[in-house]
Amino acid sequence: MKKIFEKIIEGILTCSGFVTSITILLIVLFLFTEAFGLFNSKVIEEGYVLALNKSNRVNTLSPAQIKDVFDEEITNWKELGGEDLPIRVFRLEDITEYYTEEELGPAYEYAGERIMQLVEKTPGIVAFVPQKFIVQPDAVHFIKDNTISVKDVFAGAEWFPTATPAPLFGFLPLIAGTLWVSLFAILFALPFGLSVSIYMSEVANPKVRNWLKPIIELLSGIPSVVYGFFGLIVVVPLIQKFFDLPVGESGLAGSIILAIMALPTIITVTEDAMRNCPRSMREASLALGASQWQTIYKVVIPYSISGITSGVVLGIGRAIGETMAVLMVTGNAAVIPTTILEPLRTIPATIAAELGEAPAGGPHYEALFLLGVVLFFITLIINFSVEYISSKGIKRSK
Repeated sequence: MKKIFEKIIEGILTCSGFVTSITILLIVLFLFTEAFGLFNSKVIEEGYVLALNKSNRVNTLSPAQIKDVFDEEITNWKELGGEDLPIRVFRLEDITEYYTEEELGPAYEYAGERIMQLVEKTPGIVAFVPQKFIVQPDAVHFIKDNTISVKDVFAGAEWFPTATPAPLFGFLPLIAGTLWVSLFAILFALPFGLSVSIYMSEVANPKVRNWLKPIIELLSGIPSVVYGFFGLIVVVPLIQKFFDLPVGESGLAGSIILAIMALPTIITVTEDAMRNCPRSMREASLALGASQWQTIYKVVIPYSISGITSGVVLGIGRAIGETMAVLMVTGNAAVIPTTILEPLRTIPATIAAELGEAPAGGPHYEALFLLGVVLFFITLIINFSVEYISSKGIKRSK
């Protein structure tokens, strides 16, 4: 009976592991399937075209150029490789400025013909209109509608997924914001975390250690939104006042909050690594005449360096994947940061803020999934780094 029970338990555990593995693979497969559909999407909004006068020979425009044209930052076709003509932007809602309701018809049944007339008689026009209103395709010239390219996504410097007629899905500001705030978070957390770890492992008496360790571990159980509120109420006003900034929401505020959130991981892993240093090595160092502090930084820390590095890398992973706290204190400006005092936006915060508003299956929706893929690879690299560093530490200890 006992053997049968053991076989049943073994089968349940095996099935659980198999189901878990399959579930993880399916999640990753779904993530990649949804994400890479972005590169099959067209640059111009679906169902619309950019129509030019027949004499205009400009054939292609990048998404950034299209945005600049419709924002009137580019005002002459000469800047786009065309003739020296002023650009006249036309949207469907502008049609009443050119034609009366009688000319358009009660139900706008003549709108297509009127749009064709307007495009034919205006050399510098660029008309962003529904394709169904192009009743005479041979009478106009179209901007070629290419698919969204990898270069536009991963080298794009602007994230504006709701822009019309061509949304911008540049990942650079989001990747830069994520790495920027994570880097400074570790720079803040590492010295303090290492100091506390050394104190708890080498200096503090057992009573203090037993009292302090649960408090530090409790920090990792506090919800991130609580850290966000703390940052919004305490850290942000202090930064705004100290640096005399218009707003305190900045990369610095996010870095400070993430540093606090990463501290429990860094302290716990680093302290465990230091306490695993053999007592014989400490005694040998002291017997040779080294002081306690010389033993710490010449024996204990070098021996524990792989564990310390693992703690730091795990802290980075916590910082990179954090969402709510960063969303609340960094200002959510999708721009490439040049200083830590500027507002910025991270990948997790972007996904959390915009996924609910993105139409399912659309380019914006797929771009957010692709951001998830980028975040997946960043965390995967971090996890592999931890495994590699830990394996080196194990080999060294043997």
